Amino acid sequence: MRSIKEKYLALSGGIGGAKLALGLSRVLDGSALTIIANTGDDFEHLGLYISPDVDTLLYTLAGINNKESGWGRADETWNFFATARELGMESWFQLGDKDIALHLYRTNRLRQGISLSAVVQELASKLGIALRLVPMSDAPVRTMVDTEIGVLAFQEYFVKHRCEPKVKGIRFAGSETAQPSGGFRAMLEHPALCATIICPSNPLLSIQPILSLPGLEKKLSNSKAPVIVVSPLVRGQALKGPTAKMMQELGLGTGVPAIARLYQGIAQGIVIDSSDAAYSEQLEALGLQVLATNIVMETLADKIRLAEELVQFAREFSGQ
Repeated sequence: MRSIKEKYLALSGGIGGAKLALGLSRVLDGSALTIIANTGDDFEHLGLYISPDVDTLLYTLAGINNKESGWGRADETWNFFATARELGMESWFQLGDKDIALHLYRTNRLRQGISLSAVVQELASKLGIALRLVPMSDAPVRTMVDTEIGVLAFQEYFVKHRCEPKVKGIRFAGSETAQPSGGFRAMLEHPALCATIICPSNPLLSIQPILSLPGLEKKLSNSKAPVIVVSPLVRGQALKGPTAKMMQELGLGTGVPAIARLYQGIAQGIVIDSSDAAYSEQLEALGLQVLATNIVMETLADKIRLAEELVQFAREFSGQ
Protein backbone atom coordinates (compact mmCIF):
# COMPACT_ATOMS: atom_id res chain seq x y z
CA MET A 1 0.00 0.00 0.00
CA ARG A 2 1.41 3.37 -1.04
CA SER A 3 0.56 6.40 1.07
CA ILE A 4 0.58 9.60 -1.02
CA LYS A 5 -0.79 13.11 -0.58
CA GLU A 6 -2.46 13.38 -3.97
CA LYS A 7 -6.14 12.65 -4.38
CA TYR A 8 -7.63 10.52 -7.13
CA LEU A 9 -11.19 10.48 -8.38
CA ALA A 10 -12.54 7.51 -10.34
CA LEU A 11 -15.84 7.43 -12.24
CA SER A 12 -17.21 3.91 -12.40
CA GLY A 13 -20.05 1.72 -13.55
CA GLY A 14 -20.38 -1.89 -12.45
CA ILE A 15 -18.26 -4.93 -13.25
CA GLY A 16 -15.42 -3.48 -15.36
CA GLY A 17 -15.13 -0.34 -13.28
CA ALA A 18 -15.23 -2.33 -10.05
CA LYS A 19 -12.23 -4.41 -11.17
CA LEU A 20 -10.11 -1.31 -11.63
CA ALA A 21 -11.50 0.25 -8.46
CA LEU A 22 -10.31 -2.81 -6.54
CA GLY A 23 -6.84 -2.48 -8.06
CA LEU A 24 -6.71 1.21 -7.20
CA SER A 25 -7.79 0.45 -3.63
CA ARG A 26 -4.76 -1.82 -3.25
CA VAL A 27 -2.36 0.77 -4.69
CA LEU A 28 -3.61 3.98 -3.07
CA ASP A 29 -4.19 4.83 0.55
CA GLY A 30 -7.89 4.84 1.39
CA SER A 31 -7.89 8.57 2.05
CA ALA A 32 -6.45 9.24 -1.42
CA LEU A 33 -9.16 7.55 -3.47
CA THR A 34 -12.80 8.44 -4.07
CA ILE A 35 -14.96 6.29 -6.33
CA ILE A 36 -17.99 7.92 -7.95
CA ALA A 37 -20.64 5.31 -8.75
CA ASN A 38 -23.15 5.55 -11.56
CA THR A 39 -26.72 5.56 -10.27
CA GLY A 40 -28.47 5.84 -13.64
CA ASP A 41 -29.13 2.08 -13.31
CA ASP A 42 -31.01 2.48 -10.01
CA PHE A 43 -34.64 1.42 -9.87
CA GLU A 44 -37.36 0.16 -7.57
CA HIS A 45 -38.32 -3.49 -7.82
CA LEU A 46 -40.71 -5.41 -5.59
CA GLY A 47 -40.77 -2.42 -3.26
CA LEU A 48 -36.99 -2.32 -2.88
CA TYR A 49 -34.59 0.44 -3.92
CA ILE A 50 -31.89 -1.32 -5.95
CA SER A 51 -28.60 0.28 -6.95
CA PRO A 52 -26.77 -2.28 -9.11
CA ASP A 53 -23.52 -0.42 -9.85
CA VAL A 54 -23.14 0.79 -6.27
CA ASP A 55 -23.69 -2.75 -5.01
CA THR A 56 -21.23 -4.30 -7.47
CA LEU A 57 -18.62 -1.83 -6.21
CA LEU A 58 -19.50 -2.53 -2.58
CA TYR A 59 -19.29 -6.30 -2.98
CA THR A 60 -16.11 -6.18 -5.07
CA LEU A 61 -14.25 -3.79 -2.78
CA ALA A 62 -15.32 -5.83 0.25
CA GLY A 63 -14.14 -9.06 -1.38
CA ILE A 64 -17.54 -10.74 -1.19
CA ASN A 65 -18.60 -10.50 -4.84
CA ASN A 66 -19.55 -13.44 -7.01
CA LYS A 67 -16.40 -13.73 -9.11
CA GLU A 68 -18.02 -15.99 -11.70
CA SER A 69 -20.93 -13.73 -12.64
CA GLY A 70 -19.24 -10.44 -11.74
CA TRP A 71 -22.43 -9.25 -10.00
CA GLY A 72 -24.12 -10.22 -6.76
CA ARG A 73 -22.64 -11.85 -3.68
CA ALA A 74 -20.55 -14.95 -3.30
CA ASP A 75 -22.12 -18.02 -1.68
CA GLU A 76 -25.59 -16.63 -2.34
CA THR A 77 -28.84 -18.52 -1.79
CA TRP A 78 -32.04 -18.03 -3.77
CA ASN A 79 -34.95 -19.03 -1.52
CA PHE A 80 -36.77 -15.70 -1.85
CA PHE A 81 -36.37 -15.68 -5.64
CA ALA A 82 -37.64 -19.26 -5.98
CA THR A 83 -40.69 -18.58 -3.80
CA ALA A 84 -41.44 -15.27 -5.57
CA ARG A 85 -41.44 -17.09 -8.89
CA GLU A 86 -43.78 -19.78 -7.52
CA LEU A 87 -46.18 -17.02 -6.44
CA GLY A 88 -46.17 -15.49 -9.91
CA MET A 89 -44.25 -12.36 -8.90
CA GLU A 90 -41.94 -10.65 -11.38
CA SER A 91 -38.79 -12.74 -11.45
CA TRP A 92 -36.81 -11.40 -14.43
CA PHE A 93 -34.47 -9.52 -12.08
CA GLN A 94 -32.75 -11.99 -9.78
CA LEU A 95 -32.38 -11.12 -6.11
CA GLY A 96 -30.36 -13.34 -3.82
CA ASP A 97 -31.22 -13.68 -0.14
CA LYS A 98 -28.10 -11.89 1.12
CA ASP A 99 -28.50 -9.24 -1.53
CA ILE A 100 -32.08 -8.56 -0.43
CA ALA A 101 -30.92 -7.78 3.10
CA LEU A 102 -28.75 -4.97 1.75
CA HIS A 103 -31.60 -3.66 -0.42
CA LEU A 104 -33.92 -3.67 2.60
CA TYR A 105 -31.39 -1.75 4.66
CA ARG A 106 -30.96 0.90 1.96
CA THR A 107 -34.71 1.17 1.27
CA ASN A 108 -35.56 1.64 4.94
CA ARG A 109 -32.82 4.25 5.47
CA LEU A 110 -33.93 6.23 2.43
CA ARG A 111 -37.53 6.17 3.69
CA GLN A 112 -36.24 7.58 6.96
CA GLY A 113 -34.99 10.60 5.02
CA ILE A 114 -31.29 9.69 4.91
CA SER A 115 -29.50 10.74 1.71
CA LEU A 116 -28.27 8.11 -0.73
CA SER A 117 -24.69 9.33 -0.13
CA ALA A 118 -25.02 8.75 3.60
CA VAL A 119 -26.55 5.31 3.11
CA VAL A 120 -23.78 4.25 0.71
CA GLN A 121 -21.16 5.40 3.21
CA GLU A 122 -22.88 3.47 5.98
CA LEU A 123 -22.89 0.32 3.89
CA ALA A 124 -19.25 0.78 2.89
CA SER A 125 -18.28 1.19 6.54
CA LYS A 126 -20.24 -1.90 7.59
CA LEU A 127 -18.45 -3.91 4.87
CA GLY A 128 -15.02 -2.69 5.97
CA ILE A 129 -14.29 -0.52 2.92
CA ALA A 130 -11.78 2.21 3.76
CA LEU A 131 -12.01 4.41 0.66
CA ARG A 132 -14.85 6.80 -0.12
CA LEU A 133 -17.59 5.38 -2.33
CA VAL A 134 -19.97 8.12 -3.41
CA PRO A 135 -23.06 8.03 -5.63
CA MET A 136 -22.93 10.47 -8.55
CA SER A 137 -26.00 12.30 -7.23
CA ASP A 138 -28.47 12.11 -4.37
CA ALA A 139 -31.25 13.00 -6.79
CA PRO A 140 -32.72 10.37 -9.12
CA VAL A 141 -31.32 10.13 -12.64
CA ARG A 142 -32.72 7.26 -14.69
CA THR A 143 -31.21 5.89 -17.90
CA MET A 144 -33.89 5.36 -20.55
CA VAL A 145 -33.08 3.42 -23.72
CA ASP A 146 -34.99 4.18 -26.91
CA THR A 147 -35.17 0.90 -28.84
CA GLU A 148 -36.91 -0.62 -31.83
CA ILE A 149 -39.58 -2.00 -29.48
CA GLY A 150 -40.08 1.26 -27.59
CA VAL A 151 -38.51 3.20 -24.73
CA LEU A 152 -37.23 0.90 -22.01
CA ALA A 153 -35.98 1.66 -18.51
CA PHE A 154 -32.36 0.59 -18.28
CA GLN A 155 -32.89 -2.64 -16.34
CA GLU A 156 -35.67 -3.71 -18.70
CA TYR A 157 -33.32 -3.26 -21.65
CA PHE A 158 -30.27 -4.72 -19.94
CA VAL A 159 -31.74 -7.62 -17.95
CA LYS A 160 -35.29 -8.33 -19.07
CA HIS A 161 -34.52 -8.04 -22.80
CA ARG A 162 -30.82 -8.98 -22.49
CA CYS A 163 -29.66 -5.99 -24.59
CA GLU A 164 -31.18 -7.59 -27.70
CA PRO A 165 -33.38 -4.76 -29.08
CA LYS A 166 -31.64 -2.37 -31.45
CA VAL A 167 -30.84 0.93 -29.75
CA LYS A 168 -31.99 4.19 -31.34
CA GLY A 169 -31.08 6.63 -28.57
CA ILE A 170 -30.41 7.12 -24.86
CA ARG A 171 -31.57 9.79 -22.44
CA PHE A 172 -31.13 10.40 -18.73
CA ALA A 173 -34.39 11.35 -17.07
CA GLY A 174 -33.89 13.81 -14.24
CA SER A 175 -30.36 14.83 -15.17
CA GLU A 176 -31.44 18.37 -16.06
CA THR A 177 -32.13 19.21 -12.42
CA ALA A 178 -29.99 16.69 -10.52
CA GLN A 179 -26.73 17.95 -9.05
CA PRO A 180 -23.50 16.07 -8.32
CA SER A 181 -23.50 14.73 -4.77
CA GLY A 182 -21.67 16.75 -2.13
CA GLY A 183 -18.79 14.30 -1.97
CA PHE A 184 -18.45 14.39 -5.75
CA ARG A 185 -18.38 18.20 -5.87
CA ALA A 186 -15.84 18.36 -3.06
CA MET A 187 -13.43 16.08 -4.88
CA LEU A 188 -13.83 17.89 -8.21
CA GLU A 189 -12.74 21.08 -6.45
CA HIS A 190 -10.06 19.53 -4.21
CA PRO A 191 -6.74 21.38 -4.63
CA ALA A 192 -4.78 18.12 -4.29
CA LEU A 193 -6.72 16.28 -7.00
CA CYS A 194 -4.08 14.55 -9.14
CA ALA A 195 -6.34 12.96 -11.76
CA THR A 196 -9.86 11.93 -12.61
CA ILE A 197 -9.92 8.38 -13.93
CA ILE A 198 -12.75 7.13 -16.11
CA CYS A 199 -12.87 3.41 -15.44
CA PRO A 200 -13.35 0.81 -18.22
CA SER A 201 -17.14 0.99 -18.00
CA ASN A 202 -19.72 1.29 -20.77
CA PRO A 203 -19.37 4.95 -21.85
CA LEU A 204 -23.02 5.21 -22.90
CA LEU A 205 -24.73 3.43 -20.00
CA SER A 206 -22.32 3.85 -17.09
CA ILE A 207 -20.28 7.01 -17.64
CA GLN A 208 -22.58 9.25 -19.69
CA PRO A 209 -25.22 9.31 -16.91
CA ILE A 210 -22.53 10.82 -14.66
CA LEU A 211 -21.36 13.27 -17.31
CA SER A 212 -24.98 14.29 -17.98
CA LEU A 213 -25.17 16.10 -14.64
CA PRO A 214 -25.41 19.88 -15.18
CA GLY A 215 -22.05 21.57 -15.69
CA LEU A 216 -20.02 18.43 -15.07
CA GLU A 217 -18.36 18.15 -18.47
CA LYS A 218 -17.32 21.80 -18.21
CA LYS A 219 -15.88 21.21 -14.73
CA LEU A 220 -13.82 18.29 -15.99
CA SER A 221 -12.69 20.19 -19.09
CA ASN A 222 -11.55 23.14 -16.96
CA SER A 223 -9.97 21.05 -14.22
CA LYS A 224 -6.25 21.42 -13.61
CA ALA A 225 -6.13 17.69 -12.91
CA PRO A 226 -6.01 15.52 -16.05
CA VAL A 227 -8.85 13.24 -17.02
CA ILE A 228 -7.65 9.79 -18.05
CA VAL A 229 -9.89 7.24 -19.79
CA VAL A 230 -9.30 3.51 -19.55
CA SER A 231 -10.72 1.91 -22.69
CA PRO A 232 -13.56 -0.57 -22.15
CA LEU A 233 -12.77 -2.16 -25.53
CA VAL A 234 -10.01 -4.54 -26.58
CA ARG A 235 -9.62 -5.17 -30.31
CA GLY A 236 -12.98 -3.53 -30.89
CA GLN A 237 -14.91 -5.71 -28.46
CA ALA A 238 -16.08 -5.27 -24.89
CA LEU A 239 -14.88 -7.94 -22.49
CA LYS A 240 -18.36 -7.87 -20.95
CA GLY A 241 -21.55 -6.05 -21.87
CA PRO A 242 -23.08 -4.42 -24.95
CA THR A 243 -20.69 -1.46 -25.43
CA ALA A 244 -19.55 -2.32 -28.97
CA LYS A 245 -23.07 -3.36 -30.06
CA MET A 246 -24.64 -0.13 -28.85
CA MET A 247 -21.95 2.11 -30.31
CA GLN A 248 -22.37 0.48 -33.68
CA GLU A 249 -26.18 0.76 -33.58
CA LEU A 250 -25.92 4.46 -32.73
CA GLY A 251 -23.48 5.11 -35.56
CA LEU A 252 -20.61 6.02 -33.24
CA GLY A 253 -18.13 3.57 -34.71
CA THR A 254 -16.22 0.91 -32.84
CA GLY A 255 -12.76 0.44 -31.40
CA VAL A 256 -10.64 2.73 -29.28
CA PRO A 257 -10.76 5.68 -31.73
CA ALA A 258 -14.55 5.77 -31.23
CA ILE A 259 -14.05 5.65 -27.45
CA ALA A 260 -11.58 8.53 -27.69
CA ARG A 261 -14.00 10.64 -29.73
CA LEU A 262 -16.69 10.17 -27.08
CA TYR A 263 -14.41 11.78 -24.50
CA GLN A 264 -12.77 14.35 -26.78
CA GLY A 265 -12.63 17.73 -25.08
CA ILE A 266 -12.80 16.14 -21.63
CA ALA A 267 -9.89 13.69 -21.49
CA GLN A 268 -6.18 14.35 -21.81
CA GLY A 269 -5.00 10.75 -21.58
CA ILE A 270 -6.18 7.30 -22.58
CA VAL A 271 -5.08 3.82 -21.55
CA ILE A 272 -5.53 1.16 -24.23
CA ASP A 273 -4.66 -2.48 -24.61
CA SER A 274 -1.30 -3.34 -26.16
CA SER A 275 -3.17 -5.14 -28.94
CA ASP A 276 -4.63 -1.75 -29.96
CA ALA A 277 -1.28 0.06 -29.91
CA ALA A 278 -1.47 0.62 -33.68
CA TYR A 279 -4.10 3.30 -32.94
CA SER A 280 -1.70 5.34 -30.77
CA GLU A 281 -0.81 7.86 -33.46
CA GLN A 282 -4.47 8.37 -34.32
CA LEU A 283 -5.30 8.92 -30.66
CA GLU A 284 -2.44 11.37 -30.23
CA ALA A 285 -3.82 13.33 -33.20
CA LEU A 286 -6.97 13.76 -31.11
CA GLY A 287 -4.86 15.44 -28.42
CA LEU A 288 -4.53 12.45 -26.09
CA GLN A 289 -1.46 11.06 -24.42
CA VAL A 290 -1.51 7.28 -24.77
CA LEU A 291 -0.48 4.43 -22.50
CA ALA A 292 -0.64 1.03 -24.22
CA THR A 293 -0.49 -1.91 -21.83
CA ASN A 294 -2.37 -5.07 -20.90
CA ILE A 295 -5.77 -3.83 -19.69
CA VAL A 296 -7.42 -7.25 -19.34
CA MET A 297 -7.95 -7.82 -15.61
CA GLU A 298 -8.45 -11.51 -14.93
CA THR A 299 -6.62 -11.78 -11.60
CA LEU A 300 -6.07 -9.53 -8.60
CA ALA A 301 -2.45 -9.17 -9.70
CA ASP A 302 -3.70 -7.87 -13.09
CA LYS A 303 -5.88 -5.29 -11.36
CA ILE A 304 -3.06 -4.09 -9.12
CA ARG A 305 -0.53 -3.91 -11.96
CA LEU A 306 -2.88 -1.87 -14.16
CA ALA A 307 -3.71 0.44 -11.25
CA GLU A 308 0.00 0.99 -10.57
CA GLU A 309 0.69 1.82 -14.21
CA LEU A 310 -2.32 4.11 -14.33
CA VAL A 311 -1.29 6.03 -11.21
CA GLN A 312 2.22 6.47 -12.58
CA PHE A 313 0.76 7.65 -15.91
CA ALA A 314 -1.39 10.20 -14.05
CA ARG A 315 1.54 11.45 -12.01
CA GLU A 316 3.59 12.00 -15.16
CA PHE A 317 1.07 14.60 -16.32
CA SER A 318 2.04 16.82 -13.41
CA GLY A 319 5.74 15.92 -13.57
CA GLN A 320 5.78 14.16 -10.21
